[in-house]
Amino acid sequence: MEADYLEDLDIDNRTENWEQLTGSSEWPKGHPLPLPSWGSPKLALSVPSVEQYEDLASNVELTVQQLLQAHNYNSVGNLLRFFEGFRASGDSNLGHFYRSYLPPITPEHYTCVGLALELLRRLSTLETKFPGLTSRLYLASCEESIEDVDSYVREEPCKTSVEKEHVLVALRVEVAGRPGMLLLDPGYHIARVITVMADNLYPHTGWFTQSDEPHCRKEYQYTLATGGKYIVWRDRETRNGLESISTAVIYASRPFLCPVTVTERRNLVYNFRSLLSRDTKGHLIAGIYFKITDNARKAVDNGSFSFTAFHQVNGNTMRMKVDFNKYLDIQQKSSNDARTDAAIALCGQQLGLPAGRLEAILTDLATLVADDSFRVQLLGINQDINDVACDN
Repeated sequence: MEADYLEDLDIDNRTENWEQLTGSSEWPKGHPLPLPSWGSPKLALSVPSVEQYEDLASNVELTVQQLLQAHNYNSVGNLLRFFEGFRASGDSNLGHFYRSYLPPITPEHYTCVGLALELLRRLSTLETKFPGLTSRLYLASCEESIEDVDSYVREEPCKTSVEKEHVLVALRVEVAGRPGMLLLDPGYHIARVITVMADNLYPHTGWFTQSDEPHCRKEYQYTLATGGKYIVWRDRETRNGLESISTAVIYASRPFLCPVTVTERRNLVYNFRSLLSRDTKGHLIAGIYFKITDNARKAVDNGSFSFTAFHQVNGNTMRMKVDFNKYLDIQQKSSNDARTDAAIALCGQQLGLPAGRLEAILTDLATLVADDSFRVQLLGINQDINDVACDN
């Protein structure tokens, strides 16, 4: 079972074992997700001086950057596997199948869960230089789009009202006796170490620019709350001169024990999907993204349902919208659309895929979107999860 579901990730002696990561989580009848669980708190890694912490951070950061370049972020592959498994099962009730399906974690289909687990594996190579590092690293769970932060961080997580849609790697540290946290988030393409000190003094990271594109600038900030049990993550986005801030909350007190059972399963039914390649700085190189909607079938029928594809040409990002009909209709597949075909081929190449592989993925996605029963049931599960977490 382990070899099938966590391919090439030998984590047994490096972090929580497989049974803990997949969890034997309670799943109450009528609840859209298994209930999350957490382990015992981890000890802090004591670093005698700021200079030694800088050395640690530098080594860890290099590992993160190499991971970002080596692995795509891919929430498309896990969806297609889910769809294929559902069709092969002969079951007509997606909710029933969803409860029995354990999402595979493979290097070709990493979301935040697979990327975080792979990062733990890679960081284990630093144990010799930084003794005690491996046993103190853990996965932290995150809840996004929190409206009332003060109320959320006042108590321990409420198992029945959280969805824990994101995970990242965490390490409790003491830098010259000062408490803080080191965070790593390859799932959000962050190519740096985030240091969150209790006193907000150096090496505290503070606000930093995560991405700065002509149409949008994103800046992040992390601060400790409730004596270090939680970390508040603020995302400031500026579009066309207009600024907005959203807030997520990371539960940093204890290791999250069910990233596969809860988070990866939750990710299966998101209505927004993407397949993205990144460079060592976390900048997006190429990819596709799209949203599944309840009127997708009608949109496919009239030729207006599309995905966005992007790639690099001479250092510039080129984007185009493409109708899924192109990959659903055999006649349109063979139509003379050289410009689109060339762009998709280049996008696939910059994603590191074999020739023709991206086109095959898009054909499978067009088939999925056109399946009314699957699509409507998937969106229903997604809405049920959103409803449970709507008061957070």
